Amino acid sequence: MLSPYLDIILRSLSVYFFMTIALRIFGKKELSQLNTADIILILLISNSVQNAMVGPDTSLWGGLVAALALFIINYIIKKLTHKYKGLSNLLLDKPEILIHNGELDFKILSKLDISHEELKEAAREHGLEHLTDVKLAMLEIDGTISIISKDKQNLKQTHYKRKHNRKNLQK
Repeated sequence: MLSPYLDIILRSLSVYFFMTIALRIFGKKELSQLNTADIILILLISNSVQNAMVGPDTSLWGGLVAALALFIINYIIKKLTHKYKGLSNLLLDKPEILIHNGELDFKILSKLDISHEELKEAAREHGLEHLTDVKLAMLEIDGTISIISKDKQNLKQTHYKRKHNRKNLQK
């Protein structure tokens, strides 16, 4: 039989990989700006997987071993994704071009569920009045929209976070 702490480590690693795959499937863009429903979901998920990680061991040491295992595997995964491009491609999202030289990519915008109004809001936050003034707009891997202006004299750096699921809140 496995030692109780080795069992906790294996359970924690299993939950970590399950959550990594689930986030990859459902998209990290969903987490770019959390709303109330997203926070509730995260809290419920963490509560639901707690027992799966520590099993019957509800001691302080059991919890610390599970947390340590998660920190270590997260550190290892980050190092491996930096070293191996294939693993990085498998686990991490890619930036997406939304606008190139003032031309919107409607196929990508539709796939990512980004509205015209959302793009205009991001452009305004970057100091641009019209989308035609955008040289390049990218949806970054963290869910932010970065914009480069065609006008090099008036470059402005801001941080626009997507307010995804806004439609769901208004219902």
